[in-house]
Amino acid sequence: MTITDRPETPRSETLSVEQLASRVGMTVRTVRFYAGRGLIPPPRREGRNGYYGPDHLARLELVRELQAHGFTLSAIEGYIERIPDGATPAEVALHRTLLAPWAPHLPETVSRDELETRAGRRLADDDIELLVAIGVVEPTPKDDVFQLAPAHLAIGIAFLELGLPTQAALATRKIFTAHGRAIAEEMTEVFRSQVWPHLRESDLAPEDMTAMIERFKPLTVQALVTAYEEAVDESKRATVRKRT
Repeated sequence: MTITDRPETPRSETLSVEQLASRVGMTVRTVRFYAGRGLIPPPRREGRNGYYGPDHLARLELVRELQAHGFTLSAIEGYIERIPDGATPAEVALHRTLLAPWAPHLPETVSRDELETRAGRRLADDDIELLVAIGVVEPTPKDDVFQLAPAHLAIGIAFLELGLPTQAALATRKIFTAHGRAIAEEMTEVFRSQVWPHLRESDLAPEDMTAMIERFKPLTVQALVTAYEEAVDESKRATVRKRT
């Protein structure tokens, strides 16, 4: 798999391989490895020197994003292969946005002290056990070092403040995980088969498409919350009717 050469990038936008590696947080060796696998186009050559531009940067940032979401090298190659050779940096960046609507927040590694600081309270061993049970934190081989799901911390702390039994927290997590995964899979299919083709056929600029995609997730989450609230209210009314 190879990517054809692009038109030359203006000198003001060119980067050396060292500068490119620094921008994307990779080593020079890794950048060259990816170039050898065809994940980025060849650099513009001036004598023995190679120069890189926005196209290379956008594609390497996409590679890094795919890695962060657990894609293997072969899966990354397959993903990149489906991007047209003539895609602009803005269009490549759009693919990064496409990963965001359904991707969970990536975990952060934190110490127990940092976890308590972010929680705004001291955390007893029982508190940590509950946070682990509901998937907010995961232990690591190092003592008092955890993988934290930052988006879920506020929910976990709210459970602690409720005094929720660990078993009840586990049962709650099991329900939401099972149904949440099913909803996510179905919504992903709707996006893939109906929303994305519509956007591709539109005359929207890549940045406008990105803005629409970024709005799609919060809108669907709010719709889900509303549907859940309505279902809970209906369930309460049905329970009352049975008792009367």
